Amino acid sequence: MFGFLIFLPETGQLWPIMAGASIIVTVGILDDLMELSAKVKFAAQIMAAIVTVLGGVQIEFITLPFGDRVEFGYLAIPITLLWIVGVTNAINFIDGLDGLAAGVTSIALLTISGIAISMGNAAIGLAGMLLLGSTLGFLVYNFHPAKIFMGDTGSLFLGYMVSVLAVMGLFKNVTFFSLIVPIIILGVPILDTLSAIVRRIRHKQPVTSPDKLHLHHCLIRLGYSHRQTVILIYAVSSLFSIAAILFTRATMWGSVMLIVSLILLVELIVEITGIIGENYRPILNIIRKSRP
Repeated sequence: MFGFLIFLPETGQLWPIMAGASIIVTVGILDDLMELSAKVKFAAQIMAAIVTVLGGVQIEFITLPFGDRVEFGYLAIPITLLWIVGVTNAINFIDGLDGLAAGVTSIALLTISGIAISMGNAAIGLAGMLLLGSTLGFLVYNFHPAKIFMGDTGSLFLGYMVSVLAVMGLFKNVTFFSLIVPIIILGVPILDTLSAIVRRIRHKQPVTSPDKLHLHHCLIRLGYSHRQTVILIYAVSSLFSIAAILFTRATMWGSVMLIVSLILLVELIVEITGIIGENYRPILNIIRKSRP
């Protein structure tokens, strides 16, 4: 955070972002020390997001094909709140193995920074690179077998900062379909979070109830080692990031093909890993039945 204050230009949004980050770090420290309830953590995340959004960090519009733009108006506030809280939790959810959250976040930050710089948003690119430097330095000691651990303090802070940087650097600058790019970049944590929600609803469990069926758990259950699982998720995250970069340069039909390919990839990941349920395999069942 101190790097942001030193190197980034003074804007009306900087101090609200710092205030939101301070709330996130405080609740993370308290959770690591005394295990706060899910409701308390969620309330603190909403509070941090509200401070940030009221400070001017908002998804005010998205761009659509053919240059059209959708203005959100008053809906910008709840939409941005949902994005910040959702991404914050998504990064927190994947912090289940040594080096996983730090590595996936590093890949996302590198992509966000590169795209922001290419779009002429040097300030956000610099902010992303500052945060990337800290995650890579941490990853050296956090990769399996870890010598230091992130805890909720680190994962919640990273999730919050990534969500804010995405709002400031991507939603307003990508010219074809600005909503898609940040979602693709954060494809792995978003997939894991949405799968957890669907899984718990299917099993009639509270959405906030913990389980051992996240993506990394499913890969280990398939026989991959700790290190192999982390590297495999890194590879998938990198693939999503490459797709996001291609998306910013693709034609309309190229973008459509990318989206279809990514949807198919996500579906196969869900079915192969069993992240929603072991019996959910529609495409794999069709392939199996089509074999002679």
